[in-house]
Amino acid sequence: MDTAVDEALAGAREVGAETEKILLIDKHIEFCTNCRACTQAAGPERGRCVMRDDMDAILDTLDAADAYIFASPVNFYSVTALMKRFIERLVCYGYWPWGTYPRMRLKKGRKKALLITSSACPAFIGRVAFRHVFGVLKACAQCFGVGRIKKLYIGTAALTPDSSLNDSGKRCARAVGRKLAV
Repeated sequence: MDTAVDEALAGAREVGAETEKILLIDKHIEFCTNCRACTQAAGPERGRCVMRDDMDAILDTLDAADAYIFASPVNFYSVTALMKRFIERLVCYGYWPWGTYPRMRLKKGRKKALLITSSACPAFIGRVAFRHVFGVLKACAQCFGVGRIKKLYIGTAALTPDSSLNDSGKRCARAVGRKLAV
């Protein structure tokens, strides 16, 4: 998974993109408490969370981006718990005053995203069996106003303790990264 992200970022840099990789494991992200304080104020700007952690800085970086790569291996039929924690905190991109129905603050725009996931299943099975994982990652991307989405599924990952992405997978990830940046 990490190699696929690195290759996609390298492909984007090949065509002139500036890239930054954010590893959620290195960040302090609190659980969302569903207080919805961040969803109450009107307007296109994301709401402000009452939690004081690394999330504001992460979101400032992501708000300034033109394109995104959201990646997570499949863990028990979904994204990892850490990715889920991050995604739940994206509620701040919703406008949901008490007594109303939720709406997204940002509409689909020109921003692009690449969604990457992987599992031990062969690709032809995993793309079907885990398509809902792409749905979770797509919802994440849409919080940032993404309109165009590409998907990359890496099959037969982590079959052994030292599994690595093969050359074909690396070339594919790099090519998709280049397309993301143009």
